Amino acid sequence: MSTPSWIDAPLLGFDTETTGTNVERDRIVTVALVHSVGPGRENETVATWLIDPGVEIPEPAQRVHGISTEHAREHGMQPAEALDEVAGMIVEALGKDVPLVAFNIGFDLAILENELTRLGLPTLVQRLGHDIAPVIDGLVIDRGVDRYRKGKRTLTDVLAHYGLEQDGRLHTADVDVSATLDVVRAIAAKYPQVASSPLAELHREQVGWHGRWAEGMNEWLTKKGRTPDVNTAWPL
Repeated sequence: MSTPSWIDAPLLGFDTETTGTNVERDRIVTVALVHSVGPGRENETVATWLIDPGVEIPEPAQRVHGISTEHAREHGMQPAEALDEVAGMIVEALGKDVPLVAFNIGFDLAILENELTRLGLPTLVQRLGHDIAPVIDGLVIDRGVDRYRKGKRTLTDVLAHYGLEQDGRLHTADVDVSATLDVVRAIAAKYPQVASSPLAELHREQVGWHGRWAEGMNEWLTKKGRTPDVNTAWPL
């Protein structure tokens, strides 16, 4: 009798859209959490938050996610209320060993933790009392199991690589989450060793996979005369 896999158990998908890519300076504009109990949109429960970041949303960011400063100001929640709810739901899931799933989760976790700190709210680490785990990162796992594949690894590219169709507008937080859940399931189907890994072991493997990739990127940046500033830690 086969051992049940984490891929057949509940998952909590997570994504943010923001005012920019600087996790220390920029602000969160939208968050999506998608509780999934199996493949298919009919097995997903979606929660989304639109937030007034309290600052102007730059034009480049607006072009990515389609949310204007005016729209966020008129319809968005206050950051403290929204992000306290988000953090509470994440901590509740992790406390039940429901893994947090994202694509390039280091960015989303870093900006969320920085926002919580800025707002005077407990961070995820403080609420949990330990490191954020278990975490599943579709990008990190894809790099780990198919290390030498050439080409880009944006969410769009990875969806195409695994033969998955987009069913909505990417860079809308809830659509990105659903697409990431599809990617993670496709990877687990193609690479049985991923599906069969216990969550704690898979988390540790991702730490190593990300570390090796980041070290390689930093070596490449150094050779190019650029600053080797890729964070080697994961997920934070």
